[in-house]
Amino acid sequence: MAVDRDADFTAYLEARQARLLRTAYLLTGDQHQAEDLLQTSLAKLYLAWDRVRDRESVDAYVRRIMVNENNSLWRRGWRRRELTTDTVPETAPFHDRYDDGTGAAVWAVVQTLPRKARAVVVLRYYEQLSEAETAEVLGISVGTVKSQCSRALASLRERIGEEAR
Repeated sequence: MAVDRDADFTAYLEARQARLLRTAYLLTGDQHQAEDLLQTSLAKLYLAWDRVRDRESVDAYVRRIMVNENNSLWRRGWRRRELTTDTVPETAPFHDRYDDGTGAAVWAVVQTLPRKARAVVVLRYYEQLSEAETAEVLGISVGTVKSQCSRALASLRERIGEEAR
């Protein structure tokens, strides 16, 4: 029984870990924090693995864990004392297509959004979830997703317009 459980969980991780790490990065904006967030979220998922009845909704379940855990991290006092740097010690990632810097510029502006608005934008546009799926993951209404998206996109358009000038 435990062997089957571990095999199922391992198979899930092998299939989804890279995408979940991407989501964690988009939520946190920092590779190291994203790795920590994903590790904590996967540990919580493993503990609840037997309770996850609908295997089709595991992605939604773990995204919900990541959003909640990311929000909890912002409330912790030690988090405010940590200092981050602008330079990353690792080498730059390899991109298999031409990158004119637009994506990085847009992402820099997305990171200026409040964390709830950023979570909506990440889930809605980077993860390409529907409004209903985004609402379910965040535990908010579809109308709230729509209004948050509308405000966030208006803010992004305004800020990107200022950056382009």
